[in-house]
Amino acid sequence: MPKRVDHAQRRDEIALAACQAIAQRGFAQATVERIARTAGYTTGMVAPYFDSKREILLAALRLILRRMDQRLRRPGGGAQADLLGVLSEALPIDAQRRIECSFWTAFWGQLSADRELKRLNAWVHREYRKLFERCLGEHWPESVAWPPAVRAQVLRSLITFINGLTTSAVASPRDWPAREQIRQLQLHLVLLRGWARTANGD
Repeated sequence: MPKRVDHAQRRDEIALAACQAIAQRGFAQATVERIARTAGYTTGMVAPYFDSKREILLAALRLILRRMDQRLRRPGGGAQADLLGVLSEALPIDAQRRIECSFWTAFWGQLSADRELKRLNAWVHREYRKLFERCLGEHWPESVAWPPAVRAQVLRSLITFINGLTTSAVASPRDWPAREQIRQLQLHLVLLRGWARTANGD
């Protein structure tokens, strides 16, 4: 009896292999053939699932967003330390997250020359913002009562900081061990919360 194939799992395996190949070799060198080899497949086995490298890229982006969403949904309380713990899940603080974040930075490096990737990045940014907005509301309940302009500024600052910290940690991992990434994120949260309360008149 032929072995049943879990097609959703196979698509995820190929998408994860794309993350690994791009993180290790860069965007241009991560060909469909190399991605297939990284996944332990032939290009013929990849073809039924994806028509192009761009489709694999989109699947990889969706996979990372889904994984991040799952990590950010881990249970926590309402204190600042809980928000720190949750948002730390978005940083390259272990081997798997370093691969994902290296993929992000390689993807960002392609944006300036590709209009279609810019549109794709705009979609990713909207989804990314939704994740962080939900976390903010869950772990800083007072943020729900902040004026929209204050909440928007906090979200923008938070996303910009985490993206910058991610890029630094990927580029110079020895300078940015996990504990230092978390320490800097903690400092930013303290400063950001203080600014928001002042801006809100608290």
